[in-house]
Amino acid sequence: MYTTREQAVITGAGGLALGFILLFAGLSTAMLLLNAEGGAGGTLFDAYLFRVVRFTLLQAGLSTLLSVVLAIPVARALARRRHFLGRIWIVRLAALPLGLPALVAALGIVEIWGRQGIVNRLLAQLGLADPVSVYGLAGILIAHVFFNLPLAVRLMLAGLERIPAEYWLTSANLGMRPATVFRLIEWPVIRGLLPGIAGLIFMLCATSFTIVLTLGGGPAATTIEVAIYQALRFDFDPPRAVLLAVLQIVLTGTLLVLMQKLGTPAEEAPTTGRAVRRFDGGDGRALDALVIAAFAAFTAAPLLAIVVSGLGADLPRLVADPLLHRALLTSLAIALGSAALCLAITIPAVAVPRLATLHPGSSFRLLGTGLGGASSLILLVPPVVMATGWFLVLRQFGATARFAPFIVVVVNALMALPFVVRVLAPAYRTHLSRSGRLAVSLGVTGWHRIRWIDLPALKRPLLTAFAFAMALSLGDLGAVAIFGADGFITLPWLLFSRMGTYRVADAAGIALLLGLVCLLLTLPSTVAEPKTREAHV
Repeated sequence: MYTTREQAVITGAGGLALGFILLFAGLSTAMLLLNAEGGAGGTLFDAYLFRVVRFTLLQAGLSTLLSVVLAIPVARALARRRHFLGRIWIVRLAALPLGLPALVAALGIVEIWGRQGIVNRLLAQLGLADPVSVYGLAGILIAHVFFNLPLAVRLMLAGLERIPAEYWLTSANLGMRPATVFRLIEWPVIRGLLPGIAGLIFMLCATSFTIVLTLGGGPAATTIEVAIYQALRFDFDPPRAVLLAVLQIVLTGTLLVLMQKLGTPAEEAPTTGRAVRRFDGGDGRALDALVIAAFAAFTAAPLLAIVVSGLGADLPRLVADPLLHRALLTSLAIALGSAALCLAITIPAVAVPRLATLHPGSSFRLLGTGLGGASSLILLVPPVVMATGWFLVLRQFGATARFAPFIVVVVNALMALPFVVRVLAPAYRTHLSRSGRLAVSLGVTGWHRIRWIDLPALKRPLLTAFAFAMALSLGDLGAVAIFGADGFITLPWLLFSRMGTYRVADAAGIALLLGLVCLLLTLPSTVAEPKTREAHV
């Protein structure tokens, strides 16, 4: 598959990538631990800290429960109705929230569920005086379900569509009723997927920052990451921020261990490969249509609200605003840099584990294991926590403003790394199995192999991974929120500041522009039915 020289180059690149990740994360974590030892110690463990931890777990648990429970009937309805007009667009609609910045989605949710939103206006017409409050726990749950319900639906639907055609033929021959079909065929598949799906959603909700910061509504609805931000930006209490950051690392580490223990892959049932045809489509047609329509309305409403409110803003004035130009250029520069760095790390992170499978028992295995763990490091040390460590490092030298963009570039690159690895790894394995031995036997190696064999075959997944990494960086507020200042402004930070000063029209216009840019970057992959975050399960 590789010549000896190619193996040396790949190993060297993998070692550099692993060393860079460990050095960057290690310095951040070391600074957190050093400041924790020099802080106020046990006096920081007060009622506020326990209240923050309790709310973090509460909102994550409720969000996970709602997302998973509501996803089951939607996934079953879509699996039963395989050929209705517009089904493919419903499935693609479920992918759009994955590429939408959390801050933009929060603004759309406020337009629908806010005090002056559509839902409360309808309730007022029905004579209900008390409006639905979108701030606090209710708003956080709505936003998390908006993001994670479509994710759970796609993962469950993929599992249900893998059920062999023979199962449905047998169920029809036996005359199974819908309840029996669910109990004997569908539920075993869903039950096998539930631990992984629930663990993934719980992790995403427990480390949620932008949604809680925007819709939390006050100290009573604060998670650990938001408390870190408040401790640095408002109270300037580094010891408390450090203690919260260490607590967040412990929490995410525990969640990752539980996900690995619970997330057992489902076994594929044997099949002859015949086309799937379900025979239970005649039952419950109206109920399935109602479930699918409700899901489509819940998912599409905030997206449409963003478009409508954004078009109602003074877009010509916003487009001519020099501050918007500076924020856009800063965001694009950071996104391009983080996407390029992410790909530079991802390529050896994908290639070295493949070498380990070809040469078991060698040093490749140890390096591949290290790169595999480092690729998911950002799940253990979230962006806000990592940025906090580097904020404390740079603060020692009085250079936080000067080096903030470079730190944000690296943090965003590491944030996108788990997703990009899972986009490139399957394509790389397939390509190598098809062309690796042939290229070596023909003597096509080195740069010629990259130019004439590797790049043409991997061009599309590389571009998809690059665009996805750019979109994630463009919409991220976590690291920027720690360093954000007058001289360092990105589009999400500008949008957040406009929302904070109640300049709703400007915020709507900026949200529309930011959302369009991110969706344009991720749209080709959603149309191509990507696996997106499925690989986390």
